[in-house]
Amino acid sequence: MLDYFAIVALRDSMKLAECYRLLGLQSGASFDDIKASYRRLARQYHPDVNPGDERARDKFMAVTEAYKLLLSTSIRSEINGKAESVTIARTPATSVTVSQSGTSEPSSRVREPRKPASICFNPNLSPLEQELKVSSYQQLQQLLREQRFPRAIALVEGLARRIPHDPEVSQWQAIIYQRWGRHLIQERQLDKARNYLKKALRTDPHNRSLWAEVEKDFRYLEQLF
Repeated sequence: MLDYFAIVALRDSMKLAECYRLLGLQSGASFDDIKASYRRLARQYHPDVNPGDERARDKFMAVTEAYKLLLSTSIRSEINGKAESVTIARTPATSVTVSQSGTSEPSSRVREPRKPASICFNPNLSPLEQELKVSSYQQLQQLLREQRFPRAIALVEGLARRIPHDPEVSQWQAIIYQRWGRHLIQERQLDKARNYLKKALRTDPHNRSLWAEVEKDFRYLEQLF
């Protein structure tokens, strides 16, 4: 039977092969398989289901630690493998064109998308919170591809309320505000665009690349007024 210190040692030294073995999986199992196996074992060994059973408690702790480690590995491999995705982990590169009126404006044409940066594993998040973060990231990328900015804002603001101290979530939120502000400029909703660009800077004030993009947007706004 594993005591608390054995669990800590297991967490610190556990190899991926042992993690897969604990979850009853083969090496390289998919994210969905890892999630399904963990949920099944968690229900089976949860202390609430096995009151007073120390072996079940230890098993529950071990599979939870294995799940956390495999989750971080699976996140990186699955998301980095989607080369066609549009990254929201950094502000997209844009070019500037000159309109017929002679004013320069951010172009809607973007360069070839880079591979998305992997999502950082935040050890302060629970497995369910980390899973929520991953699924939200994937939904946000789809919404940005479809230019459904209000829906993306609602999703990322809800995620920020659920996971309030995750720096990546704040970065995503700021970038989506900036993308929506730029879109509003193209729609000539200038006051609303200004408000969202300011919200972007307040949300992630130390992001230099974000500041550079917002400065482009404000320069164009000044030309329109």
